[in-house]
Amino acid sequence: MSQSPSTVAAEMYNESKISKRKKQEGSFLVGMLPLLSLFAIGVILYGVTASGMQGISRYWEIFVALIALFSLGSGWGQAYLGNRSRLWYLIRQIVHWGGLILLLYVLNTQGIRMLMNDHQYTILLAYLLSFAVLLAAVHVDFKLIFFGVFMTYCAFLIAVPTNNPALVALGKQLDIPNATAQPLLMTLGVAGAGLIASLFIRAYMRGAIAAKRSR
Repeated sequence: MSQSPSTVAAEMYNESKISKRKKQEGSFLVGMLPLLSLFAIGVILYGVTASGMQGISRYWEIFVALIALFSLGSGWGQAYLGNRSRLWYLIRQIVHWGGLILLLYVLNTQGIRMLMNDHQYTILLAYLLSFAVLLAAVHVDFKLIFFGVFMTYCAFLIAVPTNNPALVALGKQLDIPNATAQPLLMTLGVAGAGLIASLFIRAYMRGAIAAKRSR
């Protein structure tokens, strides 16, 4: 028995909606991978740094470049929402991350790096990176705000590995006994919370971009 034209049209419309929803869900999942990777690498770097691995600072330097690349590609949406020039956005990103990379170059070529051991230099790298991410979140890509907070937390843990006040405060707040004795587990929890919060911001910005484009 053949279907009526209205029924066929309704089925085609429903299939189109389902297909569009699946594409949006797939796009969201693919889009969250870079943020997930940043938090995962941050946890790994903290873990191996806390374990006392020698030569870890070179991996932190590589991480600086990775975050710079992520920020460069991730902040276009915020620039669009703010009606900012793409050229001006690109210039700001280059100045921001280029300045940090130039500073690291100066530290390594002017003898300053030699005044510090690997652990001290790693602490400096972690703090510089966390502050750079927080500034980038304010100026070019707000999605990075919770990642910046997470990196500041990691830098503080690396700098103060024993009886860290941040772990003490989190332990009291979440009613976790001996929080200072399990810093890696606590760091995983903080990273998870930061990732979820970052994804909420990302979803909000995607909605705002879609609404602006539909006007």
